[in-house]
Amino acid sequence: MPTDDRGERLQIMLSQDELRAIENWRFAKRMPSRAAAVRELLRRGLTAEGFDLAGEGVQSRQFGIVDTGGSDASSDESLLKG
Repeated sequence: MPTDDRGERLQIMLSQDELRAIENWRFAKRMPSRAAAVRELLRRGLTAEGFDLAGEGVQSRQFGIVDTGGSDASSDESLLKG
């Protein structure tokens, strides 16, 4: 298991269905904690999409769930690696 210093806290709100899906996945994969399961799901999702790290100077408003006609950060190759 990595010994990375985890000094940052991320809080998210989930629906009951979303939480149930994460918990079901966690128990099926025998993950030690909910946090470990969420980190693993994030890692897998980012890896599957080919993401590494966001580039320097990338702002959170450049990332979104719904395309509003603006720039799509996920398709901009310059944002994928710093």
